[in-house]
Amino acid sequence: MSVDALFSPFTIKGLTLPNRIVMAPMTRSFSPNGIPTSDVAAYYRRRAEGGVGLIVTEGTVVERPAARNDAAVPVFHGEALPEWKSVVEEVHAAGGLIAPQIWHVGSARGRGDDWTPLGKVDSPSGMTAPGKAKFEPMTEEDVADTIAAFGRSARAARDLGFDAVEIHGAHGYLIDQFFWGGLNAREDRWGGPTIADRARFGAEVVKAVREGVGDDIPVILRLSQWKLQDYTARIAETPEQMVEWLTPLSDAGVDVFHCSQRRFWEPEFEGSDLNFAGWTKKLMGKPTITVGSVGLDGEFIAAFGGEGSKPASLDGLLRRLENEEFDLVAVGRALLADPQWVNKIRDGRSDELRNFERADLMTLS
Repeated sequence: MSVDALFSPFTIKGLTLPNRIVMAPMTRSFSPNGIPTSDVAAYYRRRAEGGVGLIVTEGTVVERPAARNDAAVPVFHGEALPEWKSVVEEVHAAGGLIAPQIWHVGSARGRGDDWTPLGKVDSPSGMTAPGKAKFEPMTEEDVADTIAAFGRSARAARDLGFDAVEIHGAHGYLIDQFFWGGLNAREDRWGGPTIADRARFGAEVVKAVREGVGDDIPVILRLSQWKLQDYTARIAETPEQMVEWLTPLSDAGVDVFHCSQRRFWEPEFEGSDLNFAGWTKKLMGKPTITVGSVGLDGEFIAAFGGEGSKPASLDGLLRRLENEEFDLVAVGRALLADPQWVNKIRDGRSDELRNFERADLMTLS
């Protein structure tokens, strides 16, 4: 199929992307003590040179004691900010656009059996998985300070010259822990029996980020049904529940919903071929990003077990994009393995596409 739809420009809130390809955020853990290095800046610059429409950085955490569960994950406050300025400058010098993904892992464990939290753990009900309470629930003061921390990071992104901001509200991390009834058993205003009740914390984070960046910078929110704690978990079982979940977030100031699936082609609800991004666009009327094993024949969870993936056809994706089921396409491992993936797709050089191997996770190529 023609790739023209993938290479048409797209405008969000005055920001025009040259094509529909977004670099998906991927944790790299190459920032010692949370400070990104010149190698990190060069890594993102190479993707800008390779033709990516919008780069979303790896998750970078807000200013809370245990906002990260890996000491080499970058922070987005304090001493790290001048280094993020260098990242922005490198990407802009190559003609690219970039957004930080701001993040808080909540009670999600780090790697390894010997993992210990880097500080006081934030989580709605102290649980690491459904029924497994390990920490104290967040106090009202903790909640207020966390929301404010997201706002401060958003202001910093604006001041540093980033083009957009993405909030990580997916995959069983802090914001998603509030959404998910499996981890949110609170009976105050930050919990409750309905999805709308449990969306309140996420909506307040979105409001703080919107205030931090102002009215003219796009705010993206990444969401998922699946969790690292449970791949089969679901927030919304029906389109009606999805409306209940997403409406408070949309009203709070989200411009784009980044809809994470393990496999983008899987339908979200029975009786329709629409995927998560397709249903979100239909119900909310706002732009969406689809993501999940784009351009490869294997899904990313298997990569952590050592499995590689080969290039795969984009025809199904292109048909959905041409049908305007979603607006943008996030590419993860294919871009991690090959900074020139976008240019090769544009130029029809499919014979030059590279396989993804687990070793690609170990370098900043």
